[in-house]
Parts: sequence; C-alpha cells; structure tokens
Amino acid sequence: MTMQRRLFSLLILLLLFIRLYATHQRAAEITYTWVEGLTYEITITMYTYTPSLADDARATLPIYWGDNTGDEIPRIVFTDLPDNYSLNVYQMRHTFPAPGSYTIAVEDPNRNFGVVNIPNSVNVPMFVQSELVINPFLGVNNSVQLLNPPVDQGCVGKTFIHNPSAYDPDGDSLSFRLVKCKGAGGYDIPGYTYPQASVSFSIDATTGDLIWETPLLQGEYNIAFMVEEWRSGVLVGSVMRDMQILIGACDNNPPEIISLNDTCIVAGNTLMFDITAIDPDRNIVTLTASGGPFELSDNPAVIIPDTVTGNDTVTTTFFWNTQCSHVRKNPFSVLFKARDQHPIVSLTNLKTILITVIAPAVENLQAIAINNGIDLSWDSPPCDNAIGIRIYRRNGLSGFQPDYCETGVPANTGYQLISEINNISVNTFRDDENGQGLTPGIEYCYLITTFFSDGAESQASQEACASLKRDLPVMTHVSNDSTDLNSGSVFTAWSKPTELDQLQFPGPYLYKLYRNPPQSGEQILVFTGIGLNDTLYTDNEVNVNQINGQLTYTVLLESETVGEIGYSKPAASIFVQLTGTDQEIKLNWNPEVPWINDSFEIFRLDPAAQEFQFVGSSLTNSFNDKGLINEQTYCYYIRSFGSYSVPGIINPLINYSQISCGQASDDVPPCPPQLEVTTDCEIIANQLHWSNPYDSCSNDIDRYYIYYTPSATQPFALIDSVIGAEILNYLHHSLEYVAGCYYIKAKDKNGNISLSSNISCVNYDACPVYELPNFFSPNNDLINDYFVPLNYPSSNPRANVDRVEMIIFNRWGNKMFETSDPLINWDGKNQQNGKECADGVYLYVCKVFFQGFEGEIEMKLQGSITIIR
Repeated sequence: MTMQRRLFSLLILLLLFIRLYATHQRAAEITYTWVEGLTYEITITMYTYTPSLADDARATLPIYWGDNTGDEIPRIVFTDLPDNYSLNVYQMRHTFPAPGSYTIAVEDPNRNFGVVNIPNSVNVPMFVQSELVINPFLGVNNSVQLLNPPVDQGCVGKTFIHNPSAYDPDGDSLSFRLVKCKGAGGYDIPGYTYPQASVSFSIDATTGDLIWETPLLQGEYNIAFMVEEWRSGVLVGSVMRDMQILIGACDNNPPEIISLNDTCIVAGNTLMFDITAIDPDRNIVTLTASGGPFELSDNPAVIIPDTVTGNDTVTTTFFWNTQCSHVRKNPFSVLFKARDQHPIVSLTNLKTILITVIAPAVENLQAIAINNGIDLSWDSPPCDNAIGIRIYRRNGLSGFQPDYCETGVPANTGYQLISEINNISVNTFRDDENGQGLTPGIEYCYLITTFFSDGAESQASQEACASLKRDLPVMTHVSNDSTDLNSGSVFTAWSKPTELDQLQFPGPYLYKLYRNPPQSGEQILVFTGIGLNDTLYTDNEVNVNQINGQLTYTVLLESETVGEIGYSKPAASIFVQLTGTDQEIKLNWNPEVPWINDSFEIFRLDPAAQEFQFVGSSLTNSFNDKGLINEQTYCYYIRSFGSYSVPGIINPLINYSQISCGQASDDVPPCPPQLEVTTDCEIIANQLHWSNPYDSCSNDIDRYYIYYTPSATQPFALIDSVIGAEILNYLHHSLEYVAGCYYIKAKDKNGNISLSSNISCVNYDACPVYELPNFFSPNNDLINDYFVPLNYPSSNPRANVDRVEMIIFNRWGNKMFETSDPLINWDGKNQQNGKECADGVYLYVCKVFFQGFEGEIEMKLQGSITIIR
C-alpha cells in the first residue's frame, strides 16, 4: 500500500471515528460570577445526546478566556435527563490580567445528527461565547443567569413559546436579540437558516419571549440568541445561548396559565397571589416557577406548593416578604411554566410577570421661609440602603399624588431637580439659590425622594410649599415700549413691598432704578422714585432695537431714615436672536426674569409691508418661521406673557422684545440618503438603490457621490457620481469580489453636501452557500458534463470565493484530480494520465477560501461524488 493510500485510509477512519465519537452537542451557554479582584468563576452548561459515547469521555473542555490564553475546564456535573438529554456542567476560576473586555468562548465538535436548519449538522461544531466587561468605573459585574433550560418541545401548527427566565444578580437592564448559530472558529454556520414559520419567528427584545408562530415541519432545530446587560446605558456583558427545539407532529394543546399581570410592591410589604394552570386536553400538568425573587439570599420568594402536579388543573400561591434590600430600578422577572404530560410531545406554556420593588416615600417634609431662603426638613428615610436624597422644586402647588407604582418625580409635574445630597443621614436643606436669595412673590413648592446605587428612586414625598415675605420691591416689566416699538425705549415697572416692617425701616422711602448694559458689570442709576407708590419709569436714554443684548434692571429700596433696605431680583429685556437658513428664520430668546413666562407670541413684518402681523406662538424660548423667500429681509418682535404665583401682583405680565431683522438663505445640505445594496452573484456586481427624506431637508439635489471600500482594512474612496435628483440607483460592476461597503452623499444646487448615508455592506454570504453536487455525467451530451458547484452559472463562485483546495480520490485513495479553481470543472478524467475514470463513487476533501469584508474565511467540505455516464 502506498504512503498516499495509507494516509487517505487513515483520514477516512478518523472521519468515521469523529462521527461516532463526537456527534452529540445539543445546547450550550457560558455564564460567569465575580469572585474577587480580577478573578471570575466561569461556568459552561451543555446539553448533549445521551447515547453518544462522547458524553462519557469529555471530562474537560477547551476554553478560550479572551486574553490570549486558554485552559481545559473540568466537568463538575454529568447527569442523564429524559428525552436522551444529558446535562454537563464545567466550571473553573480564571484571573484576568487587567480591566477590559474579554470574549470567553468554547468550541466543541460536534452537533447531533439531523438538525433541520443546520446543513450537515453532524459535522458542525458547537460554538458559544460570552462577553465579560471589567470596568472599575461601572462596578462589579456578574453575568445574567438563564434559569430555564435551553431544550424545549413543540408541535407542528401550534404556537411555540420559550423564555430563558433571565435573572441578572446585579439588577442590570437586559435586552434580547436573535443571532445565527455559530460553528467552526466562531463564524456563522454556512447555510444556516432560522426555522420556517407560517407567520413569524422572533424574540421580544425586552421580555425575552421567543415566539415561533407556527412551526411548519417536524424535526430538531437549533437557534441562538444573545442576552445583553446594560448599566447606565453602557453594555457591561452578554451571554449567547444556543438551544435546541424538538418539533413533533401532534394534536396536543399547551396548558393555559391564569395569573395577575405585571405589578409592583412597596418594600416592607408582602406580595401574594395565586397562579393556576389548566390543560384543555385534560392531560396531567405540572406548574413550576423560576426567576430572580427565588434566587435572593435574603427573604427569597416561594411558591406553595412548590412544583405542583395534578390531573388537569393545578394552583400554587406566590409569597414574597419584600424588604428594602430588594429595591432596584429594573423589575424582577418571574417565569411560571406549565408543562403537560403527553405520550407523543409534551407542550409547555409560559407566563412572565415583572415585579418591581419600590422604596417608600420619605415622610413629614416641612418648608419654612426664613429671610431670603426656605428651610426644609424631613424624617429619616425608611430604607437605609439608599445612597442619597433628591430635592425637587417648582413654582406653585402642583397637586401631584403619585400612583401606587410610580416612583421619582415625573417631568410633567413641572418639578425640577435642584440638589442631591449623597448622605441619607442628612435631613435638612436650605434653598436660597446658593446665597443669591429666592424671589419674593413666588410660592416655592418641594418634593423629595431617595435614590439608590443602581438608579432606583423612591416614591415622592408629599408636597411642602412656602413663599418669602414681600418686604422688597418685585420687578414686573422690562419691556420695549409697546406704545412705540420703533423708539426702542424701555418701559419698567415693579410691585411695591406689601409686608415691609415699617417699624424696623421707617419712611420716607426712595426707589433707585439701576440699568446694567449687556456684558457689563457697570450699574447706572437711571431713576429715583419718591414714595412706595412711584413704581413706573420709561427709560428713553436707550434704544433696545440698536443694542446687541439684554438690558438688565433692578430696584433698590431705601429708607431716608435708616438707609438701604434691599434690592429686588433683577429682570432683563427680551433679546431675540435670528438665524437665517433655507427658506426659514429661527428665532431664539432667553428671558432672564424673576417671574414665570407662560407663553410667547411672534409678530413679523414682511418685505414692503407697513404693519407687523401675528405669525405664531410658542411655549418655549424658540420659534421657526418657515416658508420664507431667501435673501428677503423680515423683521420680528416677541410678546411674552408671564406671572408670579402669589396673589396681589398684576397678572398677566406682558413684555415686548426689541425689533430684530434678518434674511433666510440656503445653507441647508440635503438629508443623508437612505441606501440599500443588492448583489448579482452571476455577473459579480452590486446594485445600489437609495432614497431621500424630502420632508425634512432641502430638496434641490443635483448630484450624488458614491463611496466604496472593498475591505475593512482599506479606507472609503469616491468611485463615481450620478447627476440628477431623479437617478436613485447605480450598478457597481467589474468587481473582483462582491464583498465591500458603500455610502452616498447628496449635493444641492448651492453646493451644500449632505452627511453620509448609512453604510451598507455586502459580505461573502450575500451569494449562495458554496455547495457541491453528489453526481455528474461526463458523457459529452452537454448536460452535467462537468463537476461544478451547484447553481452555477446563476450563482458564480468567483463572486465570493478566492480559491479552493480540492482533491478528489477514488475508493482506493488514489488522487484523481486536484484544483484551486472555485469552478472546479472536473471532466471525470484522471488528471495524471488523461483517461476517463470509471463510473462509480469518488471521495473528495475541499477547503473553500471565501473573500469576506473582514478578510479570508475558510470552510471545509468533504463528501462523495458519483460518476454516471
């Protein structure tokens, strides 16, 4: 026997041995738990095919830590389960070298035979991975724990639902997304497809409910999804689950579950409710529960009875004595699982209930006005594991009463956060605007909450309100003179003090009105008023229409007997700024006044018009005036409406801005196009299609620029442009390979260029999977005369394959043919002597090298070819 024949025979025996020995993986996932410092305990949970000999032998698995090191991780659990499943648990501790992001992975040959949606599954490895982020600024992190096993059953034509019962010990937010099952090297499995459904196959990104509506064909299926953890909006880890679903042909119906829906509980109270499972086919049914509340070390939840089984109807009761340590921002998830006992296929129904544990409100909030501020006090917070106190304020009573499950202070109450105290032992606070003093004439109302390390916030306290004594003047008007807006004179007014202590500060009294020019610390005395009722003055020495900024006024109250009593809070004129853009002028203003402005009206003087016209109103400090003619001059002024929140002051307070003029001009680029790319694998070309959202941007496009890169290692380059707004496609042909990425920019007639469109990429898998037929007939009848890849020429392998390493042997191990051509083109002749090979079976091994966007991808094929003439 030649050396080549012996090597080939050894190869065949090895392949047979691998098929016998390693065709067993059914489901898997990797989780981790923090131990100390940079040390974590890693757990691999695998479900394997019980009859496989590989189950007994795999006492260790190779694991890759993501830090350029690996180990053999030992098995600690090996248990046989029903339906030919075996549970394998591997566990080991590992210390990582430094903070960072690590992808922990395990690859093990091979999956079990006959998985419907994985071609040749018996030769495809199982690959799962999890991401561990070690970030000292985000705190310690433990991975999500998936409490519901990754093996399940369903029926053809019946809705299938699975939920992993994900529990995060750190209370992080979780999201779920489907991913393709991975094989050798962590790459997507060539030819993998999601299970066929009559309606849909999807996973709920929030709840994790995997819904298959409905299975079409019986068999075993493998699917994968990623569970990602988020903390303060930052990804802190992920776990990939590869699970197996057995779909049978049956007329069984899943049980029904009756229970309450999502709820909340105030810490310190007991949550109790019943859950009932009913099987419509009167099969025996078992009801169980899993989830975060059962995993807690202190006061965990229970169901009584636990794991209840009955003829067709069973009931259990959920009990949970909550406490402050259970308070967290994200809800706890409880999964109730009802499974019937059916002789063919047992079906499961699930119900997930989200339970939020919230902290009770702080009690006895008090507000007392003292001098120029308000002193707050409150009782000690009920939950001493809170880390701080938040103080909210608004002007005037809101009447807010939180709902039972409502925490924090909603924005629609008008309250704003004014301070955080990072010490829950503090129970007083003084609000005096950081020493600047509060404003007389305003009723200040307060709410407080406690907050926790994960961002949870307690229920809000009751409102407490107070207002300062009106013992100083209160500014009410700083306005362009409405009797003659063109003059630009400033009308000022103030409300006299009504609670002045005239024994402490006897008269006679003087007002001194001061003006501060824009961006100046200079204080100019512009008026002296005699007596408490002299509260009006028009400043004719200025013209606000010619001043670039606000004019600020304040009033000093003096007693001729004892001297200075005090200043009012300052108030500034409304200064409106104009910004011209395409057929539009944007108005912005920022009133700096002590009263509350409720709304604004906008007036415009059109070109060649004689009078201003009302053009709109705003509840904010901005307004966009659209539909204008570019390069035409438009003038504007603003009228504001405001008030104080205590009685006795004129209401409403109406003030006018300066007159400001400007022009619209086209400086708006087009919106970024929306790009899609489709691939023609036969001619090796990519077809670009794009559209533009004309509703929000300039629509005078006259050219599109096209940018392209063939690989991740090369920068984008401009490859062409298309003239005309109506041309929305481009064929990129004469390519070496279809892999590459594109984006588009649009240019308008004024030279404005848009931002880049979305980047749309084509990878090697845009073309059909590289597959080989199992027979051909080289008999010169022009039909199947050559051994070429399936679907050629409609699918051209050269579109995504750089080369192959194909060797074809006869049954004695003699090499008949060898090529690197992706088309192969074997004519059925012995390449060594040119003679026709005899009819019969030949074996091949082939490595396929795809040209992907990220680089070269290798795929291994092996099989048999039959020559039939």
